[in-house]
Amino acid sequence: MNLERTSLQIGLLFSTEGPYATVAQALLNGAMLACREVNEDPSLHLQLEPLHVNPRGQLDNYRDGVQSMLDRGIVHICGCYTSSSRKEVLPIIEKHDALLWYPSHYEGFETSQNVIYTGSSPNQHLTPLIGFLFKEYGSTGYCIGSNYIWAWESNRVFREGITRLGGRIAAERYVPIGETDLDQYVIEILDLRPDYIFNSLIGSSSYEFLRRLRRASAAAGIDQPRSIPVASCTLSEPELHAIGAEAADGQITSSVYFSSIQTARNADFVAAYRRAFPNGPAACADAESSYIAIHLLARAVARAGDEDIAKVRAAVTACRFDAPQGPVMIDPATMHAYLTPHIGISRADFEFDVLIESPGPVRPDPYLVQWSRTTEPSSLPSQLRIVK
Repeated sequence: MNLERTSLQIGLLFSTEGPYATVAQALLNGAMLACREVNEDPSLHLQLEPLHVNPRGQLDNYRDGVQSMLDRGIVHICGCYTSSSRKEVLPIIEKHDALLWYPSHYEGFETSQNVIYTGSSPNQHLTPLIGFLFKEYGSTGYCIGSNYIWAWESNRVFREGITRLGGRIAAERYVPIGETDLDQYVIEILDLRPDYIFNSLIGSSSYEFLRRLRRASAAAGIDQPRSIPVASCTLSEPELHAIGAEAADGQITSSVYFSSIQTARNADFVAAYRRAFPNGPAACADAESSYIAIHLLARAVARAGDEDIAKVRAAVTACRFDAPQGPVMIDPATMHAYLTPHIGISRADFEFDVLIESPGPVRPDPYLVQWSRTTEPSSLPSQLRIVK
């Protein structure tokens, strides 16, 4: 593609129906906002034409959706939320030498020459959370997650981190994605009384778990947010609305973005997002990550002068984007993004107070190579600072 060709069709693969529809709609919204901004930026010489396919949370539909895009000649696809959906489409993406721009925080332990990872790696969300919980709340954790790779791997790393610090995991439980019959786990938690819960449930399972735990704790006279806090690397602003007022407050999240970050750049992003999507879901880390992916895609294509995968892959590592969270760039060694870790706690008005933040972008370490070399991990990682 030369500069005279302004049209580029891209694929958007997000399940706006199904058990994690709220998050997927935020991902789609962020991507669409970025497409609009790219199309209004004359310096990029691009007119993006997004095609959205909705797999409705079904793995077979992800495969079919990607294939339908490839059949139309679309080689740049931004999409997937769950790691199972990413794993499902990756062989097809690689076979056809297309490029998946994956915008979700994930468990790490993967690299592919056909994926650009703009979501956070485990060293940018999970390992900071381990140190924070151990330092602030105690040594005993409880893990509950949806029964798929995100929770399996995240809980493995969480268990390793807590035990290396001298703590322990009282129990580790898994439930099917979308499962909402969770009373037995709530009963077990109130019996075991861990210092904190690491929640890797997703979608409706997570929302129902948090409501039931808060309800049962109150009935037992327990101030659950203070006595048995729940922490995750996934819970975001739109999901606080989905949880509802009874349990929206007091939830701890480790993330690279919160809509309450106090910068002029973020204020502009949140205002633009609200104008574009007044009916929500609210601006959040998922929306910001897909927004980053599309902006980097456009800049890489513009720099390469062509949509060719090899050229774009080489060009993207030379691109830098001023994102709402701060500067973002792609690490050429791993094709993952430099991102800025934060830890926040939710309020009753469905926003987060930022407790701790990194002073700048942190290099991705998807295989936790640096972390695994440390024999005594700090209880509060040095790259984070307390927000006054």
